[in-house]
Amino acid sequence: MGSYLGIYTILVLCLLGYSGNAEVFTAGGPPGSDITPALLKAFTSACQAPAPSQVLIPKGDFKLGEIVMTGPCKSPIEITLQGNVKADGGSTTGKDRWVVFEKINGFKLNGGGTFDGEGNAAWKANNCHKTFECKKLPISVRFDFVDNAEIKDITSLDAKNFHFNVISGKNMTFDNIKIIAPAESPNTDGIHLGRCEGVKILNTKIATGDDCISVGDGMKNLLIEKVVCGPGHGISVGSLGRYDWEQDVTDIRVIKCTLEGTDNGLRIKTWPSAACTTTAAGIHFEDITLNNVSNPILIDQEYCPWNQCNKNKPSTIKLVDISFRNIRGTSGNKDAVKLLCSKGLPCENVEIGDINIEYKGADGPPTFECTNVTPKLVGTQNPKACVGPVVKAPGQE
Repeated sequence: MGSYLGIYTILVLCLLGYSGNAEVFTAGGPPGSDITPALLKAFTSACQAPAPSQVLIPKGDFKLGEIVMTGPCKSPIEITLQGNVKADGGSTTGKDRWVVFEKINGFKLNGGGTFDGEGNAAWKANNCHKTFECKKLPISVRFDFVDNAEIKDITSLDAKNFHFNVISGKNMTFDNIKIIAPAESPNTDGIHLGRCEGVKILNTKIATGDDCISVGDGMKNLLIEKVVCGPGHGISVGSLGRYDWEQDVTDIRVIKCTLEGTDNGLRIKTWPSAACTTTAAGIHFEDITLNNVSNPILIDQEYCPWNQCNKNKPSTIKLVDISFRNIRGTSGNKDAVKLLCSKGLPCENVEIGDINIEYKGADGPPTFECTNVTPKLVGTQNPKACVGPVVKAPGQE
């Protein structure tokens, strides 16, 4: 990321950090009132201000309808959400967005407030976890083409769909974010990212009904550090290969994180009969604590939900330079490590170093399974490595 920062970017960040003399535009109203028009007016004024500016949503509970806040802005802009904004509690099927920030360079969102998606009714109507042929539900907060941004001290509660969706951004930091939804809430990914470069997710607590963090195609230089995940479906790279326009994934680091009671742990998933041929490389998981996590370490190149693919056609997504280091704790099932790589493109340079995963279930000790991969083993492994068929990559002896 360091090589990306130019003089203009540094100036933007310096200006953004200096809000003491910024002009403040307030978007508020009586308790329980709809502040959508007030917020759009305040944002529009702030976006056109010639100097750094701030939009303030004061303490209190307010209604907020669908809103799109679009740049480019003339100067860096800061949104301070001190209150709680609530979406329409209806299912609102057919819409794919609630709050959108787009095409902004130099952006802050902070204040300790909450985006409340009021998702309970929508979850009952949501069948997207069972079929692709489903009606859209609104993502709570979208960041589209937002660069040089800091999102800090914000809570997302009960999203109808994804909590945060981050697409085509550069140099973004998420710090001290709280994401909350019941374990049974479908498709409520905590933070989904794609086509971004230089994103950091730090010091964050995610409890939701789907992936805590899901990494889509085109991601470059992502750091996930000190995240607590659970309940949820773990931290996932993918799924990859569903669409023919997908791009390579490179340099993903997940370090010093804790997973608690999740349905999956650290997962890379690609589709068989993939619609494209891409590479996912430089994916590293290190210093991870597990507490009753099912499928703690999983490479799944046979990912095929609802049988929407042809498993007889191996995945054409190439996985290279993958490592799992210092992974420790307890598993919720006996499948402690499963490396299920593609028979068409076996995984290359996979390293397993110093793992200690315990399982006390009645169905036996934890297992370590390898298919179409020969991992490099470093340090100690518990369970013992590679119990199961090992198909070596072409050219290996």
